[in-house]
Amino acid sequence: MTASSLLDPLPLRDGVRAPNRIVFAAHVTNLAADGLPSERMCAYYARRARGGAGIVVLEEAFVHPSSHPYERALRGEDPAIVPAYRRVADAVHAAGALAFAQLGHAGMQGSGHVRKRVLWAPSAVPNPATLELPKVMEPEDVAAVVEGFALAARHAVAGGLDGVEVNAGQHSLVRQFLSGLTNQRDDAYGGDPERRLRFAREVIAAVRREVKDGVVGLRLCCDELAPWAGIRPEDAPELAVALAEGVNYLSVVAGSIFSVEETRPGLHRPPGHLLGLCGAVRDRLGIPVFASGSLVDPDQAAAAVVTGQADACEMTRALIADPDLPRRLAEHRPDAVRPCIRCNQDCAVRSAANAAVSCVHNPEAGHEADFPAVVPAAAARHVVVVGGGPAGLEAARTAALHGHRVRVVDRAARPGGAVRAAAAGAGRERLAQITDWLASECARLGVELDLGRELGGEDLEAHDGAVLICTGSRDGRRDYLVEPTADVRTARSVLEQAADGALPDGPCVIWDPVGGPIGISVAELLAAHRQVALVTHDLIPGTQLARSGDLADASTRLQRAGVALYKRSRLVTVTPAAAVVEDVFTGGASEIDARVVIDAGHRLPEDTLWRAHPALSRAGDAVAPRTVYEAVLEGRRAALALDTLARAGGRALAGGRT
Repeated sequence: MTASSLLDPLPLRDGVRAPNRIVFAAHVTNLAADGLPSERMCAYYARRARGGAGIVVLEEAFVHPSSHPYERALRGEDPAIVPAYRRVADAVHAAGALAFAQLGHAGMQGSGHVRKRVLWAPSAVPNPATLELPKVMEPEDVAAVVEGFALAARHAVAGGLDGVEVNAGQHSLVRQFLSGLTNQRDDAYGGDPERRLRFAREVIAAVRREVKDGVVGLRLCCDELAPWAGIRPEDAPELAVALAEGVNYLSVVAGSIFSVEETRPGLHRPPGHLLGLCGAVRDRLGIPVFASGSLVDPDQAAAAVVTGQADACEMTRALIADPDLPRRLAEHRPDAVRPCIRCNQDCAVRSAANAAVSCVHNPEAGHEADFPAVVPAAAARHVVVVGGGPAGLEAARTAALHGHRVRVVDRAARPGGAVRAAAAGAGRERLAQITDWLASECARLGVELDLGRELGGEDLEAHDGAVLICTGSRDGRRDYLVEPTADVRTARSVLEQAADGALPDGPCVIWDPVGGPIGISVAELLAAHRQVALVTHDLIPGTQLARSGDLADASTRLQRAGVALYKRSRLVTVTPAAAVVEDVFTGGASEIDARVVIDAGHRLPEDTLWRAHPALSRAGDAVAPRTVYEAVLEGRRAALALDTLARAGGRALAGGRT
């Protein structure tokens, strides 16, 4: 099945149609400035429109000062947003796409700490994430928010946008009024399902009056994953019908106050998991229905449209990873699409870190103005990249794009480095797509992959071009005792062997002082075959998984797999038969049966070659082991710096220190 159906035009109402059915949906970017779309945000959306997206829905703009969800939120009620909207609309329209504003109110899912004001909500139900108790909205508060939606819609239309999408999905006051989880009122806005509809209907009607001949969409939660009181999937078709008046399209989403991870499901959720629900809703409506739910693969999205499960597909993360996805499909080059791996590492930014949106292997995302256009180098050079991991492959790809002759040398038989090893962890198979894509692009660009060979200092001295060091990482230091004949392995070595079908024998103990995905994935991988214990000095295993929204799900998976958890403990001694751990608070020691202890701790840079030639550039884990994002970003920067060095007359080993 081809993806051509995704490229068919989509009529939304008389005189308004999208050029195709690929939607760049609303999501938090943290690119706003003073509550307004910034130039950086404009460049971000314009880039997706130039790449061929048919519909661009801007980040949610909040409609009333009582909504304070996060620091860099757009303020739709501010009149100053009109000219800012106009800049975005002009840029998106110039590329042929439609541009909509999403409007919403966070209700009790905001934070009073942002603006030092009380939260508003239908009822006195605390935010599960913060336990902050909101104020119960009075009738005049309800009226003020409805008017806020109308005002924000007026601003969107005045700003030249093609329409407005009302957010009744995740993090939404409108959904909170619709749901028995959060609406416990006994007045005209609650008490039974019919009265709980009233607020949403008033909001839609107010927006419709302001938008006039434009498009009104509704982003509707159709499953709160809380069947005891929330919106259930079996209720969704009737709920959609009840709210369809005045609406030109409806987007089906899932998630509630107890399942915020459903806003952007990660690696362990199957892609397209909402398609069945979307199809059930579409069967009852006479307007276009948009599918969501981790739709990142063009073939799956195309099949959803062809089979009638959806009229259009939100491919937001896929377009963050590759803004040119629609254009590549139109050119019949699906293999050239940079794949989204759904890791949520840098695209999910609604967190305390307050970072700007980006992508683990497309560092240009969110930073469109920071990277120059690809132009041939003033002087083509012969470039050797030492290391075939993500940093080395991205450096090679970028250098080849700029016209340099590039050779990648790696002692491994296959490219990929640490990413290929990590992909052997439970549920993390898609990680391999990062380096698979990079390697395929290198091959397409004529990069020579010289694999299974060690490069020495004498080789570098004999080379008459530029050299980039991307040699990755080595095993870290041990801060525990290891008795003779005890079996201690690194997580990376276990994953590399697992990729070839080999697993350690007997009971295993995993020492995870990092709290990242590696230790958790090794535990899940082995628990299906071995007795496994996980030791962490934290109070919760896998604390770093909170960044990607996988922390709660990972805890559930570990419990179901039968992994024994030793929290607030540190590894002190490994014997041939046990791991001795110590409580970090009390100092009390205990032994855990273990044939093998697996160290998932920090690694160190493999910088031996660089230290022998410190004038060379290095990138990625060879500088300091971190994430794929830093490796790819630094690999690209190192390659871009080659032209600067050439203009400065740099010698072969004068790469410039990183």
